[in-house]
Amino acid sequence: MGSIYIYNEHRGYTALDRVLEAVRARCEPGDPLITMIEKHRADERKHYVMFKRWFELQGKHPIHLDRTFGHIDRFIEIMFGTSIDKLDTQAVIERDELFERLCRVISLTEKRGYKQIEILLKNPFVKSDPALVKIFKVIERDEPSHWAPYDGWLRDNAKRDPKWWERTVDGFIHSELLFLKLPILFLNPFVTRKDVWADDGEQDPDRYSDRLRSAT
Repeated sequence: MGSIYIYNEHRGYTALDRVLEAVRARCEPGDPLITMIEKHRADERKHYVMFKRWFELQGKHPIHLDRTFGHIDRFIEIMFGTSIDKLDTQAVIERDELFERLCRVISLTEKRGYKQIEILLKNPFVKSDPALVKIFKVIERDEPSHWAPYDGWLRDNAKRDPKWWERTVDGFIHSELLFLKLPILFLNPFVTRKDVWADDGEQDPDRYSDRLRSAT
């Protein structure tokens, strides 16, 4: 579970770099939307660091996972027909319908994450680990501000809310992970652990966190 979370948190803040690229191109400098998404990015980075520290205290690295275990990865692939890494940022910048779709995908993903945190905080295994409880409570506190900028943009630009089929896709991805991929991960005797951290070699990974701290 920790390996899945640390993968998704890392994927989250690195993918948001692409989102910020699109938002800065679409918005005027100083637009509150930019600041809100920078905070989202900084929070995802913070969550990644908390899970990294949790693993370090145990003297181990997370299990080696790929985008198969990423909720946002699967959602983007289904809704855009391509991976996050191959998503055409310029097209998202130029076409309102693509940016609108991206906002709905991110919003649904963050709301799904919040619901899952509520469930995990009631789980006996999680409750037996004070460090995990602390991490999940921080995420629970941060999460509502993560879907707010995307819902706000959709509302302010008179765009529609997610339809039933988009919510169904979100539910399918979650069920696929929970009932298929997670059991396979537990039962697979050939799983290996990473020997490096996902953020090794990144250039200024905390730049948005630093900017937010200096502004407060």
